[in-house]
Amino acid sequence: MFFSSIYTDYTKMGYPAAIVRALDFLKHTDLASLPGGRHEIEGSLIYANVDDVQTKEFSATKPESHKEYIDIQFMVRGEENMGFFVDRGLVAPIESYPERDCYFYPNEAHDEGVIHCPEGYYTVFFPSDIHRPLLAVHEPISIRKVVVKVHVSLLHE
Repeated sequence: MFFSSIYTDYTKMGYPAAIVRALDFLKHTDLASLPGGRHEIEGSLIYANVDDVQTKEFSATKPESHKEYIDIQFMVRGEENMGFFVDRGLVAPIESYPERDCYFYPNEAHDEGVIHCPEGYYTVFFPSDIHRPLLAVHEPISIRKVVVKVHVSLLHE
């Protein structure tokens, strides 16, 4: 997992090339005026989901993970907290949607940490990172975030 500001020089952090390309998209695209929904960057290998959503109370969220894609979650407008913990095989998914590459876990995480993600910050979640997005910081609010999906096969470029 990585967490940083889009305004840092991410090109010098040793990130895989595909992640740098995804961050370039986030940094150089007018995300505030981009229509909601899916936007292909490199076909199905790298694409962005633009989401206008509401943050939620902790009890209304579920941890999730993905096996085929890396999530780069970027805050355009608003703020959220995101829970995270490493998948050490201690918690099994309670819902599986392989066709969407999405697996949900019960609210019994071990060693779950929390990141505060304000505007202009991103978090990179790998398949080993179980994460809980959309946590309200104080109370639920409307936010705009972009989740760029990077296929794991691109890590070997």
